[in-house]
Amino acid sequence: MTLSCQRLNGHITGKPWLIFLHGLLGSSDDWQPLMPWFSDWPCLLMNLPGHGTSAGITAAGFADVSQQLSSTLQQQGIVEYWLMGYSLGGRISLYHASYGDIRGLLGVIVEGAHPGLKSLRDRQQRRHHDQLWATRFRIQPLAQVLPLWYRQPVFNDLSEEQRQQLVDLRLNNNPATLAAMFTATSLAVQPDLRERISRLSLPVVWLCGSHDLKFITLAQQANFPLRLIANAGHNSHRANPEDFARQALALITSPVLKEVEHDLS
Repeated sequence: MTLSCQRLNGHITGKPWLIFLHGLLGSSDDWQPLMPWFSDWPCLLMNLPGHGTSAGITAAGFADVSQQLSSTLQQQGIVEYWLMGYSLGGRISLYHASYGDIRGLLGVIVEGAHPGLKSLRDRQQRRHHDQLWATRFRIQPLAQVLPLWYRQPVFNDLSEEQRQQLVDLRLNNNPATLAAMFTATSLAVQPDLRERISRLSLPVVWLCGSHDLKFITLAQQANFPLRLIANAGHNSHRANPEDFARQALALITSPVLKEVEHDLS
């Protein structure tokens, strides 16, 4: 099964494709503010299962989404590419790089993405946490749930106006498919990917908003390559698209990263 997507600048040759995966509640449209800086690159903006125009597609878990990603790339004729994922999209990118078909994958850039929980206790706590949210999404109106969602600590940097903008933007989601995807890709069922990431023969870099202390700490504790996006919180590509695009392009075109990739291959 393939995912719905937006294909931009497909006429450009000689450059790898940039594949964008949005976060929970989002859609391919979330990446549009970045596109002025990527006008010289072929881009594929995907809709994850249960989101956007892929709302009718369900997923059985990370392996299933990874397979859908591979099928979509094959259907689109994409041979060489970089993955760029935010939050849930970042976690899916990390899983795909660790366990999926990575033929043609040149590198991964993740934004505010968790590499996985280490302990059984943490997984149990997260499972309880995510089951409560999934139930809310299923039985309560989104207009009631979304304001609570965007008051979680990870979104503390948002102003009231920014919170309301996100609530208004997410009201068109399908609660049933959203809850199903949320459960299938819960952090509670995601493997701890740290060891596999450390052994990958391709670059994997974290981009974090300078105010996103939780995910900065996670990247530092795991000794992952980290770049900070100025004046931004968890959703740094929305808060500061110019700096996000500048840093992402610097990584994609970095001769140092290309040399590392070549040496490890």
